[in-house]
Amino acid sequence: MSADTKHGALASSAESFAETFKVSHETIHRLERFVELLEHWQKTTNLVAPSTLPDVWSRHLADSAQLSGLAPKARLWLDLGSGGGFPGMVVAILRSGDPDFRMHLVESNHKKCAFLGQVARAVEAPVDIHAMRIEQFAENAQSLRPDVVSARALAPLPRLLELAEPFLRGETRGLFLKGRETEAEIASAQDRWSFDHACHPSLTADDARIVEITNLRRRPA
Repeated sequence: MSADTKHGALASSAESFAETFKVSHETIHRLERFVELLEHWQKTTNLVAPSTLPDVWSRHLADSAQLSGLAPKARLWLDLGSGGGFPGMVVAILRSGDPDFRMHLVESNHKKCAFLGQVARAVEAPVDIHAMRIEQFAENAQSLRPDVVSARALAPLPRLLELAEPFLRGETRGLFLKGRETEAEIASAQDRWSFDHACHPSLTADDARIVEITNLRRRPA
């Protein structure tokens, strides 16, 4: 199955998404509202690649939603470079029924933060939005101990680990959506970092992986 075929087969609509991820009608309603707002804001703010908008349920929502299943017990989640809400807002909507769950979204683009804020209010998502650079957030939130740190299409893995390192301590796991260069990025990251990792197959593209990182340590210079 090609990547495009896999995308379409997995969740090409709200109905197929609901069947794939076994979510409630209420959750689907929230996700549909998210998509409505995304399509509206996309006219003036570049939230996703325009060519991917017709396949938003598979290319963006399903791609993000698969992370939630890898950390079902996570209570505090940090999403770096949240952009249009992928994966962080999607995971937050999926976990809206859990009163103990909280998602922190970090995004430096203020227009995108305004969009995320409107979505959060419209769907009552359990999120805190931080309109700042990741480095600045790390300085201001040193006591934050998330269960999971996630990112999608933010940076190559060596740079991504540098950004995530202040939070990848103890039992915290990194879950990073990566594409066809996954193995090369891991090899490059190992030049500067020591870490344990597992590569989970993506549900949405044959050439993509979800890289799970634990026990991150900077190698001596």
